[in-house]
Amino acid sequence: MKRPVTEIPVVVITGASAGVGRATAIRFANAGAKLGLIARGEEALREMRGELAGATAVAHRALDVANAEAMFEAADMFERELGPIDIWINDAMVTVFSPVREMTPEEFRRVTEVTYLGFVHGCMAALKHMRPRNKGHIINIGSALAYRGIPLQSAYCGAKHAIRGFTSALRSELEHEKSGIALTMVQLPAMNTPQFDWARTHMPNRPKPMGTIYEPEAAAAAVYRASIKRPKEYWVGLSTFMTIIGNMVVPEFMDRFLARTAVEGQETELPVREDRKDNLYDPVTALHGTHGHFGADAKSRAFFANGQAARAAVVMAGAAVFFVLGLLLPQHGRTAERIFPPHT
Repeated sequence: MKRPVTEIPVVVITGASAGVGRATAIRFANAGAKLGLIARGEEALREMRGELAGATAVAHRALDVANAEAMFEAADMFERELGPIDIWINDAMVTVFSPVREMTPEEFRRVTEVTYLGFVHGCMAALKHMRPRNKGHIINIGSALAYRGIPLQSAYCGAKHAIRGFTSALRSELEHEKSGIALTMVQLPAMNTPQFDWARTHMPNRPKPMGTIYEPEAAAAAVYRASIKRPKEYWVGLSTFMTIIGNMVVPEFMDRFLARTAVEGQETELPVREDRKDNLYDPVTALHGTHGHFGADAKSRAFFANGQAARAAVVMAGAAVFFVLGLLLPQHGRTAERIFPPHT
């Protein structure tokens, strides 16, 4: 349902000071929304607030999304300062580039706390305010890796798979309640964000995005569109579509393909600097921005499609192929019998 054009929506975004979160905040600010921004770095949020000085209203709160109590307090604050929350976008994430054998349990725990539980906390904080009004929209930023795990990002892939499962379960509960609250997951391709400059890595060379790379503004456009259309899922970029469908149809091939290509495909030829700082536990303020260092290879626009419709189209196409084969095989069998009659 579209909101009246006179109504100014209140949009809360986690991970708002960099990458996709930052691009999304700018996109909604340009549309006239009131913004509640959440990120860990106070300095980065102040800078972001300055960049959005022309926006209708902006409030921010520096916190770690792994802290559930702080997330609930932030939601309360945004409701007081900006008004009822209409849209809540969960985007905050951290990752570690490493084979499983070289990671620590603490690193797995930290990625899970931020990248998965941070989304859970955001949904719970949003629902606390949306449920009494029986309206609102939660958008969870996912990835093609929510469907297909790849080498070197086991913790991140596990978290994104968990978000997809959690989102499906929560959506079923909301539908059971006949709730007016919408829930969307936007699955993204490789993005040109600062993630690759500040993510922790145990690899010898600097990490890079794998496959077709898109600018954060392409993701922001899809998120903004999702806020209007309120689909259950969007797949952004042809590479996301191919990854998800490929994993549905030929998972064993995907295993072998990624085993051959995905390790070297996520490393540049530049060695990791000894003084490299990472944002696993603390923000790296100096690197905050919308874009990473792969702009020369990044596309500014991305095709995106309704995930349900895309999945249904593939299933229908597969069914059509099997139907045609079913018609042809008996005829082929009769032809073979005429050429090679059975022994009697």
